[in-house]
Amino acid sequence: MSDSALEARPAPPAPIRSSDAAWVTIPTRLSPERLHELSRDIEAMFRVNPYLYFKSWRQTGQDRCRVEFRNESNKQELALDMQVRPGPDLGFAVEYAQGLKKRTVFTIEPAEGGSRLTIADDYESVPDAERERRAGEVDKSLLAWGEALRVYFLRFHRYGRVPGWRWYIRRLWIPMKPSARRIVWLLWLITVVEFAFFLFVLLIYVLEQNK
Repeated sequence: MSDSALEARPAPPAPIRSSDAAWVTIPTRLSPERLHELSRDIEAMFRVNPYLYFKSWRQTGQDRCRVEFRNESNKQELALDMQVRPGPDLGFAVEYAQGLKKRTVFTIEPAEGGSRLTIADDYESVPDAERERRAGEVDKSLLAWGEALRVYFLRFHRYGRVPGWRWYIRRLWIPMKPSARRIVWLLWLITVVEFAFFLFVLLIYVLEQNK
């Protein structure tokens, strides 16, 4: 399985029963059970989306929360009441009490070398005329979200057993704004490159001293 394989399906059949849906399928190296465990951290799943800038995330009950955020993909400021419902199988659905989108369905299936997660946004509850009038509110971040989650799960597969890594990702990295996360990864990359250059210079110095 390729780490970079991300399958977007713009044509029917849709993975959910809906006359108006958009979806993306993410391959992972995690088992279906492990993918289900990580995916149930709903706040982390949504915060990974590089287009969503959250102002607040507040639990209001069992599997219910109130969130406020800006979606940079469509320039919408949103305040939503969300409820998580289990199924089908290891998957689940997040339903929205406000906004153009009716729900987001997460389907988990076994796949060669691991599992796959399909994320489907359902807009069917809104009449056709109103959907056309509010077309500017459609969430355009789905593909970017899928790619961000693919990388997120890949890192869990690779580094999840490293001491302190999970704490850092969930407690520090996930709560950051998307722009701050990009800066942090860039700083890590610069640090690694600088350290590699230092080791190279040190090697040259040692070789010269031993001549």
